[in-house]
Parts: sequence; C-alpha cells; structure tokens
Amino acid sequence: MNITLEHISKRFQRYWIFRDVNFTFAGPGAYAILGPNGCGKSTLLRIIGGMQSPSQGKVFFKGGQDRPISSTEIFESTSFCAPGMEVVEELTLREFFDFHFSFKSPIGGLNISDIIELTGLKGASDKQIGDFSSGMKQRVKLAQAIFADTPLLLLDEPCTNLDQQGVDQYRGWIEQYAKGRLVIVASNDEREYFFCKEKIEIEKYKP
Repeated sequence: MNITLEHISKRFQRYWIFRDVNFTFAGPGAYAILGPNGCGKSTLLRIIGGMQSPSQGKVFFKGGQDRPISSTEIFESTSFCAPGMEVVEELTLREFFDFHFSFKSPIGGLNISDIIELTGLKGASDKQIGDFSSGMKQRVKLAQAIFADTPLLLLDEPCTNLDQQGVDQYRGWIEQYAKGRLVIVASNDEREYFFCKEKIEIEKYKP
C-alpha cells in the first residue's frame, strides 16, 4: 500500500496546525512523524488513516500496480492504536479479542489463545477490561492493532502507560510482526520509533 499526501493542511477554528504537507508513504516501510506535544502529530496520523478530514488537500490510497483503494478497503486494510482510543470495557479480554478479530483476521496464523498468551495477560483473560490497569489496557490496544493481518499499521504514542517490561514486549512484537507492512508512528519517544528509517518533522510544516 502507498499513501500520498498532496497539500495536506489542517486548521482548528482560525489557527493552522500544519500546512502544505506533501509526502508519499510507500509500503512496506516504517515512518515516524516527530514533533513536540500538541504539534499535530496525532491529527496528521488520523488524516493518513482516513479517520479525519484535512482542511485542505487530498490523500490518495493505492494498492499493487497503483490500483486506487476504496474507503471500505482502507478500513479493512488499517490497524490503529492510540492512547485515547476506546475499548469495550464491559467485555472480558477473550470476548474483546473474539469480537475484534471477527472483523480482521489475526496475523501469521495466530489464534485468540496465542494472542492472549503473547500479551502476557492469560491470567486475566476472563476478567472485564474495565478492571485492567492503564498499562494492561495499552497492551490490549497494541495487540488488537499489531496482531491484525493488515498492510497498514498506525501507532500513536504506542508506549504510553507501559513499564519497561511492556516497552520490551512492544519492541519484540514490532520486530516480529511489523515486517512487510507499512507502519507509521506518531511519537516524540525514540523507544517507540526505533525501527523507523524515514522521519518526518512536522514542525517544518508549521505556518
């Protein structure tokens, strides 16, 4: 999958967050969107994933042989993780993964039990997610994204609320399961984008 941004700009009320972003993300590959808090990294990431509209400009999604990708295919092809995203806290961990992976197949032949094992949360598999700590919830959010078999993986500050063990776990997941995909990380923490060879400084697009 390739994603091309042409003259992408975003404004909130009278203020421009960024202007005239022109860039092509070519998959497979790993890219980092860098910048301080509040600079618009998360907003640009959501625009890239088709979850938010730009104020100006267009986003073009293309598959193999430059075939245009429809909005339905974009959803099916994208996995997303962000600190503010919601999970259904009334569900148990197993119920949540059963539900999520009924829409998007697990990667690499994994099954639900495998994914629970990989999260290190097997002992909590029948507990409601609402009872989880913030770090446990972040592992769930990462797992539903990284272990889905999608060509596009979008990660917004993926190590939020993780202790060092969780960060090490994230690193291992990325090294094993992000290969062959287009991965875009919005971050200002090098531990989160250690594998990204291409970097975009969003401050360059400030008005």
